[in-house]
Amino acid sequence: MGHFEKSFYHERDDTDILNLLKPRKGKVRAVLDTDTYNEIDDQFALVQMMLSTDRIKVEAIYPAPFSMNDRSDHPGKGMELSYDEILRCLERINISPEGLVHKGVTEYIGSKKESIDAPAVDDLINKANAGSKEDPLYVIAIGAISNVSSALLKAPQIKDKIVVVWLGGNALYWPHSYDYNLKQDVGGTQVLFDCGVPLVMVPCAGVTTHLTSTVPEVEKYIEPHGEIGKFLAMRFKEYSDDHKCWSKELWDMAAVAWVLDEKWTPTNLIPSPVLSDNMTWSVDQRRHPIKIVSMLNRDAILKDFVEKLEKFNS
Repeated sequence: MGHFEKSFYHERDDTDILNLLKPRKGKVRAVLDTDTYNEIDDQFALVQMMLSTDRIKVEAIYPAPFSMNDRSDHPGKGMELSYDEILRCLERINISPEGLVHKGVTEYIGSKKESIDAPAVDDLINKANAGSKEDPLYVIAIGAISNVSSALLKAPQIKDKIVVVWLGGNALYWPHSYDYNLKQDVGGTQVLFDCGVPLVMVPCAGVTTHLTSTVPEVEKYIEPHGEIGKFLAMRFKEYSDDHKCWSKELWDMAAVAWVLDEKWTPTNLIPSPVLSDNMTWSVDQRRHPIKIVSMLNRDAILKDFVEKLEKFNS
């Protein structure tokens, strides 16, 4: 396990980061880091990613830890629940988990900022090392960032070969940053923003709060499409007992959407913000650049998803 060091911050110039953050045409390599059972949106994101075979070569899926809600009281339990939910999703789209799904860490990184061992951490390092600046690995992370930051701490050199797309935190103009993914592992999030890895931040409040659907929409366009459609509709509807004038965010789909087509999730370049231990942001213009999603095209993202479900079940 390696301690996070300040020398980790500025090991490459902005040119390298900016080149890695440029949109790429054709098929890209990617892994998904997901707290799949935490809510209901990860399932939609996972399925859209797996059905986007013309754009994404999915090389691995990593269950992420989660806690702090009524589904899990410990990060290790959350990781195991997510692992089981990944298998349920894959079964319904006829994809074997063998060699694809690797269990993640069972604790958060926290203030010690030390790498935690897990099969997902080692697999991510191996997948990243197989890439290059010209052919980076896209790490789509839609939960607490503990698996990814553990890999960055254990093997800092991988930041030259990956692009992290993390759904977490709120829009920087938001009054607070108490987002669920961020607050679970503040130390791990600090590693992510401080280390100089090419990063696309996909904020929750203020951005992905606009990515919603409703029961009538889900029943008409998703539920009819095979076992996976029924499963996703069930998960969506069981999330609330009251469906009258009710809509639900499908936040995590936005991170996959950025990889599919950046036009659906326009971004701005900003200096990587400084995250305090109290979960407040500050700005230092000297820091390395990151991309931050400023808005999204909700209709285009969901239409793409529905059309891929239709094609899969045709």
